[in-house]
Amino acid sequence: MTSETAAALSLLSAQAVRTRAQRMLQLALDDKLPHFRVDLSRLDATAERVIAITRQAYPSLDIPFHSRWRHFVVDGEDRFGAIASRVVWPDRTARARAEFDLAIVSVFLDAGAGAQWRYSDAVTGNKIGRSEGLALASLDMFAQGVFSADPDDPLRVDASVLAKLSAEQLARSFQVAPDNPLVGLEGRATLLRALGKLVAANTEIFANNDTARPGGLFDRLVTLHGDNLAAPDILLELLHQLGPIWPSRITLGGVPLGDCWKHPALVTADATNGLVPLHKLSQWLSYSLIEPLQRAGVTVTDIDGLTGLAEYRNGGLFVDGGVLALRDPALLDQAHEAGSPLVVEWRALTVALLDRLAAVIREKLGMNAETLPLAKVLEGGTWATGRTMAREKRSDGAPPISVISDGTVF
Repeated sequence: MTSETAAALSLLSAQAVRTRAQRMLQLALDDKLPHFRVDLSRLDATAERVIAITRQAYPSLDIPFHSRWRHFVVDGEDRFGAIASRVVWPDRTARARAEFDLAIVSVFLDAGAGAQWRYSDAVTGNKIGRSEGLALASLDMFAQGVFSADPDDPLRVDASVLAKLSAEQLARSFQVAPDNPLVGLEGRATLLRALGKLVAANTEIFANNDTARPGGLFDRLVTLHGDNLAAPDILLELLHQLGPIWPSRITLGGVPLGDCWKHPALVTADATNGLVPLHKLSQWLSYSLIEPLQRAGVTVTDIDGLTGLAEYRNGGLFVDGGVLALRDPALLDQAHEAGSPLVVEWRALTVALLDRLAAVIREKLGMNAETLPLAKVLEGGTWATGRTMAREKRSDGAPPISVISDGTVF
Protein backbone atom coordinates (compact mmCIF):
# COMPACT_ATOMS: atom_id res chain seq x y z
CA MET A 1 0.00 0.00 0.00
CA THR A 2 1.41 3.38 -0.98
CA SER A 3 1.49 6.30 1.43
CA GLU A 4 -1.08 8.09 -0.74
CA THR A 5 -3.43 5.09 -0.59
CA ALA A 6 -3.07 4.89 3.17
CA ALA A 7 -3.75 8.62 3.43
CA ALA A 8 -6.84 8.27 1.25
CA LEU A 9 -8.22 5.40 3.31
CA SER A 10 -7.83 7.50 6.45
CA LEU A 11 -10.54 9.81 5.10
CA LEU A 12 -13.10 7.02 4.74
CA SER A 13 -14.52 7.15 8.25
CA ALA A 14 -16.90 9.08 10.45
CA GLN A 15 -14.00 10.07 12.67
CA ALA A 16 -12.25 11.72 9.74
CA VAL A 17 -15.41 13.70 8.96
CA ARG A 18 -15.74 14.85 12.56
CA THR A 19 -12.07 15.68 13.05
CA ARG A 20 -11.78 17.81 9.93
CA ALA A 21 -15.12 19.50 10.53
CA GLN A 22 -13.97 20.49 14.01
CA ARG A 23 -10.77 21.88 12.52
CA MET A 24 -12.85 23.94 10.11
CA LEU A 25 -14.92 25.28 12.99
CA GLN A 26 -11.80 26.29 14.88
CA LEU A 27 -10.60 28.18 11.83
CA ALA A 28 -13.94 29.97 11.75
CA LEU A 29 -13.72 30.82 15.43
CA ASP A 30 -10.25 32.23 14.75
CA ASP A 31 -11.80 34.29 11.92
CA LYS A 32 -9.64 32.57 9.32
CA LEU A 33 -12.25 31.31 6.84
CA PRO A 34 -12.89 33.18 3.60
CA HIS A 35 -16.70 32.94 3.54
CA PHE A 36 -18.29 32.42 6.95
CA ARG A 37 -18.20 33.92 10.39
CA VAL A 38 -19.52 31.99 13.40
CA ASP A 39 -21.54 33.51 16.25
CA LEU A 40 -21.78 30.90 19.02
CA SER A 41 -23.89 33.28 21.11
CA ARG A 42 -26.77 32.40 18.76
CA LEU A 43 -26.49 28.69 19.57
CA ASP A 44 -28.64 28.94 22.70
CA ALA A 45 -31.62 30.47 20.88
CA THR A 46 -31.24 27.92 18.09
CA ALA A 47 -31.28 25.10 20.65
CA GLU A 48 -34.48 26.50 22.19
CA ARG A 49 -36.13 26.54 18.77
CA VAL A 50 -35.07 22.94 18.06
CA ILE A 51 -36.40 21.82 21.46
CA ALA A 52 -39.75 23.53 20.84
CA ILE A 53 -40.19 21.86 17.46
CA THR A 54 -39.03 18.53 18.85
CA ARG A 55 -41.65 18.70 21.62
CA GLN A 56 -44.37 19.44 19.06
CA ALA A 57 -43.60 16.23 17.21
CA TYR A 58 -42.52 14.12 20.18
CA PRO A 59 -44.09 15.51 23.40
CA SER A 60 -42.69 12.68 25.53
CA LEU A 61 -39.26 13.02 23.88
CA ASP A 62 -39.53 9.39 22.79
CA ILE A 63 -37.76 10.19 19.52
CA PRO A 64 -36.90 7.61 16.86
CA PHE A 65 -33.63 7.66 14.97
CA HIS A 66 -33.19 9.97 12.02
CA SER A 67 -33.45 7.58 9.09
CA ARG A 68 -35.16 6.88 5.79
CA TRP A 69 -37.81 4.80 7.56
CA ARG A 70 -39.43 7.94 8.96
CA HIS A 71 -40.26 9.08 5.42
CA PHE A 72 -42.20 5.88 4.75
CA VAL A 73 -44.73 6.93 7.41
CA VAL A 74 -47.53 9.02 5.88
CA ASP A 75 -50.28 10.52 8.03
CA GLY A 76 -49.39 8.06 10.78
CA GLU A 77 -49.47 5.04 8.48
CA ASP A 78 -46.26 3.03 8.17
CA ARG A 79 -46.39 2.21 4.47
CA PHE A 80 -43.43 -0.18 4.46
CA GLY A 81 -44.55 -1.81 7.71
CA ALA A 82 -47.92 -2.56 6.12
CA ILE A 83 -46.25 -4.09 3.07
CA ALA A 84 -43.83 -6.15 5.16
CA SER A 85 -46.61 -7.47 7.41
CA ARG A 86 -48.28 -9.12 4.43
CA VAL A 87 -45.16 -11.10 3.53
CA VAL A 88 -44.30 -14.50 4.94
CA TRP A 89 -40.55 -14.02 5.43
CA PRO A 90 -38.48 -17.23 5.56
CA ASP A 91 -36.52 -15.75 8.46
CA ARG A 92 -35.32 -12.45 9.89
CA THR A 93 -32.33 -12.33 7.60
CA ALA A 94 -34.54 -12.45 4.49
CA ARG A 95 -36.44 -9.41 5.69
CA ALA A 96 -33.19 -7.67 6.58
CA ARG A 97 -31.82 -8.14 3.06
CA ALA A 98 -35.02 -6.69 1.61
CA GLU A 99 -34.84 -3.73 3.99
CA PHE A 100 -31.20 -3.14 3.11
CA ASP A 101 -32.17 -3.28 -0.58
CA LEU A 102 -34.88 -0.68 -0.10
CA ALA A 103 -32.88 1.62 2.17
CA ILE A 104 -29.81 1.64 -0.08
CA VAL A 105 -31.72 2.44 -3.27
CA SER A 106 -34.06 4.92 -1.60
CA VAL A 107 -31.26 6.84 0.11
CA PHE A 108 -29.20 6.97 -3.08
CA LEU A 109 -32.23 8.55 -4.77
CA ASP A 110 -32.61 11.07 -1.97
CA ALA A 111 -30.39 13.98 -3.01
CA GLY A 112 -32.32 17.27 -3.22
CA ALA A 113 -35.33 17.13 -5.54
CA GLY A 114 -35.62 20.86 -6.18
CA ALA A 115 -38.47 23.16 -5.19
CA GLN A 116 -40.80 22.36 -8.10
CA TRP A 117 -41.00 18.56 -8.11
CA ARG A 118 -43.95 16.76 -6.49
CA TYR A 119 -45.01 13.11 -6.30
CA SER A 120 -48.71 12.39 -6.52
CA ASP A 121 -49.48 9.79 -3.85
CA ALA A 122 -51.99 7.23 -5.10
CA VAL A 123 -53.27 6.52 -1.58
CA THR A 124 -54.03 10.04 -0.36
CA GLY A 125 -54.05 11.98 -3.60
CA ASN A 126 -51.64 14.45 -2.04
CA LYS A 127 -48.75 15.91 -3.99
CA ILE A 128 -45.62 15.46 -1.89
CA GLY A 129 -42.25 17.05 -2.58
CA ARG A 130 -38.66 16.86 -1.43
CA SER A 131 -37.39 13.95 0.69
CA GLU A 132 -40.83 12.63 1.60
CA GLY A 133 -41.91 12.54 -2.04
CA LEU A 134 -38.68 10.88 -3.12
CA ALA A 135 -39.14 8.29 -0.38
CA LEU A 136 -42.68 7.41 -1.46
CA ALA A 137 -41.71 7.23 -5.12
CA SER A 138 -38.85 4.83 -4.35
CA LEU A 139 -41.04 2.75 -2.00
CA ASP A 140 -43.71 2.43 -4.68
CA MET A 141 -41.09 1.30 -7.20
CA PHE A 142 -39.82 -1.27 -4.71
CA ALA A 143 -43.31 -2.53 -3.82
CA GLN A 144 -44.21 -2.86 -7.51
CA GLY A 145 -41.16 -5.03 -8.15
CA VAL A 146 -39.52 -2.51 -10.46
CA PHE A 147 -36.07 -3.41 -9.11
CA SER A 148 -36.66 -7.18 -8.96
CA ALA A 149 -35.60 -9.78 -11.52
CA ASP A 150 -38.03 -12.31 -10.02
CA PRO A 151 -41.78 -11.72 -10.61
CA ASP A 152 -42.52 -14.06 -7.69
CA ASP A 153 -40.34 -12.03 -5.32
CA PRO A 154 -40.99 -8.33 -5.95
CA LEU A 155 -39.55 -6.99 -2.68
CA ARG A 156 -35.93 -7.15 -3.70
CA VAL A 157 -33.35 -5.18 -5.64
CA ASP A 158 -31.35 -7.19 -8.15
CA ALA A 159 -28.03 -5.96 -9.44
CA SER A 160 -28.91 -7.07 -12.96
CA VAL A 161 -31.99 -4.82 -12.99
CA LEU A 162 -30.25 -1.81 -11.46
CA ALA A 163 -27.43 -2.04 -13.99
CA LYS A 164 -29.92 -1.40 -16.81
CA LEU A 165 -32.09 1.26 -15.16
CA SER A 166 -32.65 4.19 -17.52
CA ALA A 167 -33.32 7.81 -16.73
CA GLU A 168 -36.54 7.46 -18.72
CA GLN A 169 -37.77 4.64 -16.49
CA LEU A 170 -36.87 6.61 -13.39
CA ALA A 171 -38.66 9.65 -14.82
CA ARG A 172 -41.85 7.63 -15.34
CA SER A 173 -41.80 6.24 -11.83
CA PHE A 174 -41.07 9.64 -10.34
CA GLN A 175 -43.77 11.30 -12.46
CA VAL A 176 -41.30 13.71 -14.02
CA ALA A 177 -42.78 16.04 -16.63
CA PRO A 178 -41.96 19.46 -18.11
CA ASP A 179 -44.09 21.06 -15.41
CA ASN A 180 -42.78 18.65 -12.73
CA PRO A 181 -38.99 18.66 -13.12
CA LEU A 182 -36.73 16.63 -10.85
CA VAL A 183 -33.24 17.99 -10.24
CA GLY A 184 -30.42 15.62 -11.17
CA LEU A 185 -32.54 12.92 -12.81
CA GLU A 186 -29.75 11.59 -15.05
CA GLY A 187 -27.30 11.71 -12.15
CA ARG A 188 -29.59 9.54 -10.04
CA ALA A 189 -30.04 6.98 -12.79
CA THR A 190 -26.30 6.89 -13.47
CA LEU A 191 -25.65 6.33 -9.76
CA LEU A 192 -28.06 3.39 -9.56
CA ARG A 193 -26.64 1.80 -12.71
CA ALA A 194 -23.16 2.12 -11.23
CA LEU A 195 -24.44 0.49 -8.03
CA GLY A 196 -25.92 -2.41 -10.01
CA LYS A 197 -22.73 -3.00 -11.96
CA LEU A 198 -20.55 -2.87 -8.85
CA VAL A 199 -22.77 -5.28 -6.90
CA ALA A 200 -22.91 -7.71 -9.85
CA ALA A 201 -19.12 -7.65 -10.16
CA ASN A 202 -18.47 -8.33 -6.47
CA THR A 203 -20.41 -11.48 -5.68
CA GLU A 204 -18.04 -12.36 -2.84
CA ILE A 205 -19.40 -9.31 -1.01
CA PHE A 206 -23.01 -9.08 -2.20
CA ALA A 207 -24.07 -12.66 -3.03
CA ASN A 208 -23.11 -14.82 -0.07
CA ASN A 209 -26.65 -16.03 0.67
CA ASP A 210 -28.52 -14.99 -2.48
CA THR A 211 -27.91 -13.71 -5.97
CA ALA A 212 -26.15 -10.36 -6.23
CA ARG A 213 -28.15 -7.61 -4.54
CA PRO A 214 -27.28 -4.54 -2.44
CA GLY A 215 -28.98 -6.27 0.50
CA GLY A 216 -26.11 -8.76 0.49
CA LEU A 217 -24.29 -6.12 2.50
CA PHE A 218 -26.32 -7.29 5.50
CA ASP A 219 -24.66 -10.70 5.31
CA ARG A 220 -21.28 -9.06 4.88
CA LEU A 221 -21.70 -7.02 8.08
CA VAL A 222 -22.89 -10.03 10.08
CA THR A 223 -20.01 -12.13 8.77
CA LEU A 224 -17.52 -9.47 9.83
CA HIS A 225 -19.04 -8.44 13.16
CA GLY A 226 -21.50 -11.10 14.28
CA ASP A 227 -24.50 -9.87 16.26
CA ASN A 228 -22.77 -6.82 17.71
CA LEU A 229 -21.29 -3.97 15.69
CA ALA A 230 -20.55 -0.28 16.05
CA ALA A 231 -22.42 2.19 13.84
CA PRO A 232 -19.18 3.69 12.41
CA ASP A 233 -18.36 0.20 11.09
CA ILE A 234 -21.50 0.35 8.96
CA LEU A 235 -20.22 3.54 7.37
CA LEU A 236 -16.74 2.10 6.97
CA GLU A 237 -18.11 -0.85 5.01
CA LEU A 238 -20.37 1.36 2.89
CA LEU A 239 -17.48 3.65 1.97
CA HIS A 240 -15.11 0.81 1.15
CA GLN A 241 -17.56 -1.37 -0.76
CA LEU A 242 -19.72 1.25 -2.51
CA GLY A 243 -17.20 4.07 -2.88
CA PRO A 244 -16.47 3.43 -6.56
CA ILE A 245 -20.07 4.16 -7.63
CA TRP A 246 -19.87 7.87 -6.91
CA PRO A 247 -19.16 10.31 -9.74
CA SER A 248 -15.48 10.92 -10.25
CA ARG A 249 -14.51 13.88 -8.10
CA ILE A 250 -11.33 13.29 -6.14
CA THR A 251 -9.23 10.13 -6.26
CA LEU A 252 -6.13 9.73 -4.12
CA GLY A 253 -3.75 6.78 -4.32
CA GLY A 254 -6.24 4.98 -6.52
CA VAL A 255 -9.02 5.40 -3.94
CA PRO A 256 -12.18 7.30 -4.96
CA LEU A 257 -13.06 9.60 -2.06
CA GLY A 258 -16.75 10.15 -2.83
CA ASP A 259 -18.31 13.05 -0.91
CA CYS A 260 -14.94 14.65 -0.18
CA TRP A 261 -13.92 18.11 -1.37
CA LYS A 262 -11.10 20.61 -1.39
CA HIS A 263 -10.81 23.68 0.79
CA PRO A 264 -7.64 25.77 0.85
CA ALA A 265 -7.87 26.63 4.55
CA LEU A 266 -7.62 23.04 5.78
CA VAL A 267 -3.88 22.41 5.68
CA THR A 268 -2.23 19.10 6.56
CA ALA A 269 1.30 17.80 6.17
CA ASP A 270 0.39 14.73 4.10
CA ALA A 271 -1.32 13.82 0.83
CA THR A 272 -4.73 14.71 2.29
CA ASN A 273 -3.82 18.41 2.39
CA GLY A 274 -6.88 20.55 1.73
CA LEU A 275 -9.31 17.61 1.69
CA VAL A 276 -12.61 17.73 3.60
CA PRO A 277 -14.56 14.43 3.82
CA LEU A 278 -18.30 14.72 4.49
CA HIS A 279 -19.92 11.44 3.27
CA LYS A 280 -23.44 12.79 3.74
CA LEU A 281 -25.50 10.23 1.81
CA SER A 282 -23.40 7.34 3.11
CA GLN A 283 -23.92 8.49 6.70
CA TRP A 284 -27.64 9.01 6.08
CA LEU A 285 -27.68 5.43 4.79
CA SER A 286 -25.70 4.22 7.81
CA TYR A 287 -28.36 5.69 10.11
CA SER A 288 -31.02 4.05 7.95
CA LEU A 289 -29.46 0.58 8.22
CA ILE A 290 -29.43 0.56 12.02
CA GLU A 291 -33.09 -0.41 12.41
CA PRO A 292 -32.99 -3.31 9.91
CA LEU A 293 -29.96 -4.65 11.77
CA GLN A 294 -31.72 -4.30 15.10
CA ARG A 295 -34.85 -6.02 13.79
CA ALA A 296 -32.64 -8.90 12.69
CA GLY A 297 -31.26 -9.26 16.21
CA VAL A 298 -28.00 -7.37 15.79
CA THR A 299 -26.93 -4.98 18.55
CA VAL A 300 -25.69 -1.66 17.16
CA THR A 301 -23.46 0.39 19.46
CA ASP A 302 -21.69 3.79 19.30
CA ILE A 303 -24.43 5.41 17.26
CA ASP A 304 -22.98 8.80 18.18
CA GLY A 305 -19.80 7.70 16.44
CA LEU A 306 -21.53 8.81 13.24
CA THR A 307 -21.70 12.57 12.66
CA GLY A 308 -24.40 15.05 11.87
CA LEU A 309 -25.38 15.29 8.23
CA ALA A 310 -23.85 17.96 6.01
CA GLU A 311 -26.99 18.85 4.09
CA TYR A 312 -28.99 21.97 3.44
CA ARG A 313 -31.68 21.64 6.15
CA ASN A 314 -29.18 21.30 8.98
CA GLY A 315 -26.92 23.86 7.31
CA GLY A 316 -29.83 26.19 6.71
CA LEU A 317 -30.74 26.02 10.38
CA PHE A 318 -27.45 27.64 11.32
CA VAL A 319 -27.61 30.31 8.61
CA ASP A 320 -31.24 31.21 9.28
CA GLY A 321 -30.60 31.05 13.02
CA GLY A 322 -27.71 33.51 12.78
CA VAL A 323 -25.04 31.09 13.99
CA LEU A 324 -23.41 31.27 10.57
CA ALA A 325 -23.17 34.47 8.53
CA LEU A 326 -21.63 35.04 5.13
CA ARG A 327 -19.02 37.73 5.02
CA ASP A 328 -20.54 38.83 1.70
CA PRO A 329 -24.36 38.65 1.96
CA ALA A 330 -24.63 39.19 -1.80
CA LEU A 331 -23.53 35.56 -2.20
CA LEU A 332 -26.95 34.52 -0.89
CA ASP A 333 -28.37 35.65 -4.22
CA GLN A 334 -26.16 33.30 -6.25
CA ALA A 335 -26.18 29.54 -6.87
CA HIS A 336 -22.98 27.75 -5.90
CA GLU A 337 -21.33 24.56 -7.12
CA ALA A 338 -21.21 21.71 -4.59
CA GLY A 339 -17.42 21.72 -4.77
CA SER A 340 -17.00 25.45 -4.24
CA PRO A 341 -15.07 26.50 -1.12
CA LEU A 342 -18.17 28.32 0.13
CA VAL A 343 -20.33 25.19 0.07
CA VAL A 344 -17.57 22.94 1.44
CA GLU A 345 -17.05 25.43 4.27
CA TRP A 346 -20.78 25.60 4.98
CA ARG A 347 -21.19 21.84 5.07
CA ALA A 348 -18.16 21.18 7.27
CA LEU A 349 -19.19 23.88 9.73
CA THR A 350 -22.65 22.32 9.84
CA VAL A 351 -21.21 18.97 10.97
CA ALA A 352 -19.13 20.56 13.72
CA LEU A 353 -21.92 22.86 14.90
CA LEU A 354 -24.38 19.96 15.15
CA ASP A 355 -22.13 18.43 17.81
CA ARG A 356 -22.06 21.74 19.68
CA LEU A 357 -25.82 22.18 19.34
CA ALA A 358 -26.55 18.63 20.51
CA ALA A 359 -24.55 19.28 23.69
CA VAL A 360 -26.56 22.44 24.42
CA ILE A 361 -29.87 20.66 23.79
CA ARG A 362 -28.93 17.77 26.08
CA GLU A 363 -27.96 20.14 28.86
CA LYS A 364 -31.24 22.03 28.57
CA LEU A 365 -33.25 18.79 28.65
CA GLY A 366 -31.20 17.12 31.39
CA MET A 367 -30.28 14.29 29.04
CA ASN A 368 -27.03 12.79 27.81
CA ALA A 369 -25.58 11.23 24.68
CA GLU A 370 -26.98 7.84 25.66
CA THR A 371 -30.56 9.01 26.21
CA LEU A 372 -30.49 11.59 23.39
CA PRO A 373 -27.97 10.47 20.77
CA LEU A 374 -27.24 12.65 17.79
CA ALA A 375 -29.50 10.49 15.60
CA LYS A 376 -32.45 11.60 17.76
CA VAL A 377 -31.36 15.24 17.87
CA LEU A 378 -31.34 15.22 14.07
CA GLU A 379 -34.78 13.61 13.87
CA GLY A 380 -36.41 15.68 16.59
CA GLY A 381 -34.86 18.00 15.65
CA THR A 382 -32.48 19.99 13.66
CA TRP A 383 -33.68 18.81 10.26
CA ALA A 384 -37.32 19.73 10.93
CA THR A 385 -36.33 23.08 12.44
CA GLY A 386 -34.18 23.90 9.44
CA ARG A 387 -37.15 23.23 7.17
CA THR A 388 -39.52 25.23 9.36
CA MET A 389 -37.24 28.25 9.46
CA ALA A 390 -36.73 28.07 5.70
CA ARG A 391 -40.50 28.22 5.17
CA GLU A 392 -40.79 31.16 7.53
CA LYS A 393 -38.11 33.13 5.74
CA ARG A 394 -38.71 32.17 2.09
CA SER A 395 -42.04 31.52 0.40
CA ASP A 396 -40.78 28.43 -1.44
CA GLY A 397 -39.10 26.95 1.64
CA ALA A 398 -35.76 26.84 -0.17
CA PRO A 399 -32.53 26.77 1.83
CA PRO A 400 -30.78 30.11 2.41
CA ILE A 401 -27.89 29.12 0.15
CA SER A 402 -28.59 27.67 -3.27
CA VAL A 403 -26.44 24.73 -4.36
CA ILE A 404 -26.20 23.46 -7.94
CA SER A 405 -26.91 19.75 -7.57
CA ASP A 406 -26.37 16.79 -9.89
CA GLY A 407 -28.62 14.60 -7.75
CA THR A 408 -25.79 12.75 -6.03
CA VAL A 409 -24.57 15.04 -3.24
CA PHE A 410 -27.32 16.30 -0.94
